[in-house]
Amino acid sequence: MTSNVCKNGNCQTSNLMVAVAEGAGTVFVKISGRATCESGKNLKDLANQLTQRGYQQFVLDLTDCLIMDSTILGLVAGLGVKLAHSAAADGAGCVQLLNPSPRITDLLENLGVTQFFKITNGAPVQANQCRTVTPSAPAATREEIAQTSLDAHKFLMEINPDNVPKFKDVVRFLAEDLERLRTHKQ
Repeated sequence: MTSNVCKNGNCQTSNLMVAVAEGAGTVFVKISGRATCESGKNLKDLANQLTQRGYQQFVLDLTDCLIMDSTILGLVAGLGVKLAHSAAADGAGCVQLLNPSPRITDLLENLGVTQFFKITNGAPVQANQCRTVTPSAPAATREEIAQTSLDAHKFLMEINPDNVPKFKDVVRFLAEDLERLRTHKQ
């Protein structure tokens, strides 16, 4: 799954590659490049599809991930919480972050969400073990991106009250933008 992010004529790409260990029930997701809100809906849809199919162990290989924006951090935290609740019920659910950069680790710590993950270092997932995920739906619309981003930021504020001052203006802007998009759609 590839999302192009273009700013000032400089396009950067975020890739999602997935490998599934059928017998172990583990999903390996290699995130490369800049993981931004533009790829958020695809990541969310992928995680939802796989958890609905019974997968509860996720290894997110961040070896080649340059940065994650707050939308992606919120989505990943949401997956961690969802699987932590499932682990409380049956001991199985878990999200492992493999080789996050110091910058990503700092962001997770600043948002107060590291407790929802196992953070490890080790051999990265090899690209030849994965397949690139092709979105099953058309590219996300501006409305879908705004909704995904809004939900992720609300979640970050919900799980850690210290995040409210960090994101309250972002949430207000996203809600207003979403309303404008929906109004113009009608």
